[in-house]
Amino acid sequence: MSNRNAIVRQLRQVENVIQEGRFKSEWESLQGYTIPQWYEDAKFGIFIHWGVYAVPAFGSEWYARQMYTKGSPCYDHHVATYGTQDKFGYKDFIPHFTAEKFNAEEWMTLEKESGAKFVVPVAEHHDGFPMYDCPFTEWNAVRMGPKRDIIRELADAASRQHLVFGVSSHRAENWWFFNGGAEFHSDVRDPRYAGLYGPAQPCHPDGWRPEQQPNEPFLEDWLARTCDLVERYEPQLLWFDWWISQPAFKPYLQRLAAYYYNKGLDWKRGVAINYKDDAFPEGTAVFDIERGQLADIRRTFWQTDTSVSENSWSHIANHKYKSADSIIGDLVDIVSKNGALLLNIGPRADGTIPEEEQALLRSIGRWLSLYGEAIFSTRPWKVFGEGPTEIGSGSFSDTKRQPFTSRDIRFTVRDERLYAIVMAAPDDGQVLIRSLADTLRLHPSGIESVELLGYSGKLEWSRSSDGLTVRLPSDYEVDGAFALRIT
Repeated sequence: MSNRNAIVRQLRQVENVIQEGRFKSEWESLQGYTIPQWYEDAKFGIFIHWGVYAVPAFGSEWYARQMYTKGSPCYDHHVATYGTQDKFGYKDFIPHFTAEKFNAEEWMTLEKESGAKFVVPVAEHHDGFPMYDCPFTEWNAVRMGPKRDIIRELADAASRQHLVFGVSSHRAENWWFFNGGAEFHSDVRDPRYAGLYGPAQPCHPDGWRPEQQPNEPFLEDWLARTCDLVERYEPQLLWFDWWISQPAFKPYLQRLAAYYYNKGLDWKRGVAINYKDDAFPEGTAVFDIERGQLADIRRTFWQTDTSVSENSWSHIANHKYKSADSIIGDLVDIVSKNGALLLNIGPRADGTIPEEEQALLRSIGRWLSLYGEAIFSTRPWKVFGEGPTEIGSGSFSDTKRQPFTSRDIRFTVRDERLYAIVMAAPDDGQVLIRSLADTLRLHPSGIESVELLGYSGKLEWSRSSDGLTVRLPSDYEVDGAFALRIT
């Protein structure tokens, strides 16, 4: 466990901020939180999973756990490639995580080219290895591996690119993450490495349900680490994975939120916390759905987090990448329903971003350079859209929908203008927007103009009882989704 005196000092600072600030560590007080405008305007951010798990580059970012899970492909791969876990454990990958080609400026330049407005690197994953100068453990990227403060470098580079900076913490899951290694002869059992491997609590075989909730020392360590992260890097977004929804975390979440929201007031910058499931009550933070979406507009702003890859969040050797068109379609659908998309990439262990991921981000950026007016700073219309393609609500469904068609249309509004984003190019060059039929019946002269973003010429359009019909110009090739501005 981290140094106890340092934790006590940090927690005293937390309580002082809460006592002197507007927000108190009670849900009733936290209901006074307001989602910042920058977030509702931004719509699109980049998530970055990068850590020691990029060294084996096998399976997923959960290699650290699966290499100690007997019978798993990662376990078998590890033994065959590196030897048994008592001779070569997860800790032994750290010296190979040198990040010799890492350049924060190049990363943030790419994120800017993607059209993203905010960036969220993983500050600490479930593996218990902070990517920053964490004072509570020697197991961090400043003292080992790269011997660099990765989060500081990224925060500074993001600022220079005028990107809003956030961080994610997966520290909560470290309570049980390495439990497999405690069940047989491995280095997880060695007390010398407890600072990395954590308590390694046994889990029930039917899921991630440890036999006991986190204890007070672990929870105080979690709170101290998180608040120290806030103080050091002043992130405007804190992202958490699902396990903070456990009952034992509730009072600590209240203290964290009160502290963080008060710090945001001190900085005079809007801040936000992402949560999953029921970790926070409605209205006290921003709801996040992992690899999934919603079927309809949500009154309160929300977010999807997903990856450019279907099978991993971190770099691996055999990615199954999504297409740029698929990601753009999800972004448009999410924004039409009052949400934002946090899209993940996974750099290699040496610090380079895979070429396929660079190409995907640049393709999204080119689309947003043409049609971003229909995305950024918009709000939902009275309906999110129309068309045959169904989108279900819930997590882990991002690869289940059928491709969007030219009859699928999504709506946003901005400055009293309606944007109709057609999700695929029509074969006959004609678009019928049926959702405008009622509007045209009630206000037959209500449309002043219809324009195609990125095209300077005039469009042919007409009204009817079926809706608004728009004919695309013959001298302008539309490829994939495109946006119409209706004034």
